[in-house]
Amino acid sequence: MLLLLFNFLGQFQRTFLVFDYLTVRVVFSILTSLGLSLLIGPAMIRRLHALKYGQAVRNDGPQTHLVKTGTPTMGGILILFSIAVSTLLWCNLSNPYVWIVLGVMVVFGTVGFMDDWLKIKHKNPKGLSAKKKYFWTSVGALGAGVALFYLAKSPAQTDLLLPFLKNYYIPLGAGFIIFTYLVITGSSNAVNLTDGLDGLAIMPVVLVAAGLGVFAYLSGNVGFSHYLHIPYIADNSELVVICAAMVGSGLGFLWFNAHPAQVFMGDVGALTLGAMLGVIAVMVRQEMVLAIMGGLFVAEAISVVLQVGSYKLRKKRVFRMAPLHHHFEELGWPETRVVVRFWIITIMLVLLGLMTLKFR
Repeated sequence: MLLLLFNFLGQFQRTFLVFDYLTVRVVFSILTSLGLSLLIGPAMIRRLHALKYGQAVRNDGPQTHLVKTGTPTMGGILILFSIAVSTLLWCNLSNPYVWIVLGVMVVFGTVGFMDDWLKIKHKNPKGLSAKKKYFWTSVGALGAGVALFYLAKSPAQTDLLLPFLKNYYIPLGAGFIIFTYLVITGSSNAVNLTDGLDGLAIMPVVLVAAGLGVFAYLSGNVGFSHYLHIPYIADNSELVVICAAMVGSGLGFLWFNAHPAQVFMGDVGALTLGAMLGVIAVMVRQEMVLAIMGGLFVAEAISVVLQVGSYKLRKKRVFRMAPLHHHFEELGWPETRVVVRFWIITIMLVLLGLMTLKFR
């Protein structure tokens, strides 16, 4: 939006043309989303308190979490609002990838909002029924897959790239749509499962978004993409601005979500941020790298699958409690120790993901 204005003003004063530079818009995207989060956050938290939009804590979770009952939830609205405003202000809105990401954000954000709202309304942590949640998130993920498939201008935009291998692709064909669906919904649910401790999910989201932003910048540049043997996709360049908005809004939210949390992001935040990471990873053709950088999310999801499967088949638990972060709490780790150590692991995994650029 502002890009059009500055291009117009650039006809009269060339100083405004500086906003054509992607790096400049990335910096302003971070600052805008961060500033909005810090500015609006206190008022939003007070409003959520006044409306009694408090978190309903599960009885079967760690007993130490019962003190969090009543802490305002649905703070993810703050994150999504900051991302949306920053994206609309600083992105080139003629880029179709921008609108696909925003579309995914709207669909998953709506599902998450309804889930949180029902939890609050009925004072029940179950929220939206699994069938309805599955249906509508599937609509959003499949819609994104179909759009990306028909926008693809070359096989490289639908082939699966394998990390650490140079010029090796697995053709997916129309199966790309199903693969995209699996990546988006898998990432969405994995982040949602991770969101169980103060600050645990949001910082890894920030780190992974920053890592994907690097891939988006490199794949959207002819020179870098050729040198690093990754597909050149021109539309990817604007994804850097969206990733920057996710970083800024995430850091702004962490200001209020750090232990002891003043607000939780809720499903409206966790489901949506995970889906956005998934669709961006598909766009930059780095789905496997997402699994590396987001290894924490993968581990949390696998821990739940193993726990449920083991209990159903053997009537025995693999972990003391699932998801994984609760297991370490049950071992006696303080909440802050679990969170910080999981952050450190994510930093290492994101660096490993970035290293795949050179080991090809």
